[in-house]
Amino acid sequence: MHLLEFEKPIAEIERAIAKLHSLKENDVRLTPQIIELQKQCENKKREIFSTLSAWQMIQLARHPDRPVFEDLVPLIFSEFLELHGDRCFADDQAIAGGFAKLGNARVMLIGTNRSKEAKGRDARRFGMANPEGYRKALRLMKLAEKYGLPVIFFIDSPGAYPGDESESRGIHEVLATKMIEMSRLETVIICAIIGEAGNAGALAIGGGDVLLMQSHAIFSVFAPENYGLPILRDGSKPPHDTELLQLTAPYLCKLGIVDEVIEEPLGGAHRDYKASAKAIKTALEKHLGALQKMAVKQILKKRTERYERIADTSTSLSAGFELQIEDVKGQIPNVDQAVAP
Repeated sequence: MHLLEFEKPIAEIERAIAKLHSLKENDVRLTPQIIELQKQCENKKREIFSTLSAWQMIQLARHPDRPVFEDLVPLIFSEFLELHGDRCFADDQAIAGGFAKLGNARVMLIGTNRSKEAKGRDARRFGMANPEGYRKALRLMKLAEKYGLPVIFFIDSPGAYPGDESESRGIHEVLATKMIEMSRLETVIICAIIGEAGNAGALAIGGGDVLLMQSHAIFSVFAPENYGLPILRDGSKPPHDTELLQLTAPYLCKLGIVDEVIEEPLGGAHRDYKASAKAIKTALEKHLGALQKMAVKQILKKRTERYERIADTSTSLSAGFELQIEDVKGQIPNVDQAVAP
């Protein structure tokens, strides 16, 4: 397992527990020591994970062992039948989707599809989709609307792919179209952020009736590393005071942008895939059951009201963020030279 710096104290205790387990067969008197170490491990996890900084949350959201879309699908859904292609240019592997069942409910399941394997990461570009990926997602959503199926969208991507080919095929137009079409789709839409959600690429697929977010996931309108660029002109260092970005699940839920925070297993989703998937499934079933009782007109009305409320919140946040930026500038020597063109 890949270890982040702040996870190492936990790993040391776990290694000691594993060593005692290997010796236990020959000495049952070790059992009390194992139990004591297990208690210490749980206490250390609570201590560390109750005081995580924003930068540590960003690291957890990007954890190499964190469960991705293809890990969660078989643990949450059944009868998944993947559909391919945008019927225009190509089949983008960075977004996957198709028919599935959530419990007894038939749904259209779509997700940004980053991979933990090197070969898969190259093909899927860490979940960063080209225009054809977003067109495929829109095609599947329209198909769901046609057959009256709810849409469930899993988000785990740093944004849309910024390469030359993506730009030349009109990524910005596709993202704008996706946002508009998603806002007026005549069926239920539930979105869940399961890792990193960044830039317009995430905004274009996050506009549903309900937005869920795992407790160690992040949601930001730009890459946290780029936060220091307008001030320091230096993106090589860890983000300067990432707390100001306010991109964590509890804060976004408090603002009303996220509707529910899905608690992860103690220590993070990467430590227990099954428990993490179970919590996501419970939240999905709860919100899906409530939304399916509503008429389509009522769903669209509430979706519009939700967007308007978020827009008002975003306007207020932008003004406050600019003031915070000015405060940070005041704390940096020679800032005028740093930001000079």
